[in-house]
Amino acid sequence: MNIHRQIHELEARLLSHEVRADEASLTALLADDFVEFGVSGNVWKKADVIADLKGEVFVMRTVSDFKTTELADGVVLATYLCSSHLDDGIAHSLRSSVWRRYLDSWQMVFHQGTRVTAQIQ
Repeated sequence: MNIHRQIHELEARLLSHEVRADEASLTALLADDFVEFGVSGNVWKKADVIADLKGEVFVMRTVSDFKTTELADGVVLATYLCSSHLDDGIAHSLRSSVWRRYLDSWQMVFHQGTRVTAQIQ
């Protein structure tokens, strides 16, 4: 499987209800030095994300315009548009993640979400 497809599948897994509710899956997918700059403006570490997602009210999210760029051997940047399907409509955010190969798998080391306020065409 090529890197682009692997990273796309991992991003999709992290948006799924099953993975977001499973501490073991999150522990495996997020690097110990993981940092997130959230859409809310908060900064999250791995333990914060895992604790927060346990109490999350799940929202269906879809990914579009997914791109990857290999930054170095075993390091990949993923960027995409995330659409959150809310009761009162759809909210969009631009997302970026840095993935690092660890042993025989990939782990996310950085993630950022930026709310999109302009109309999506």
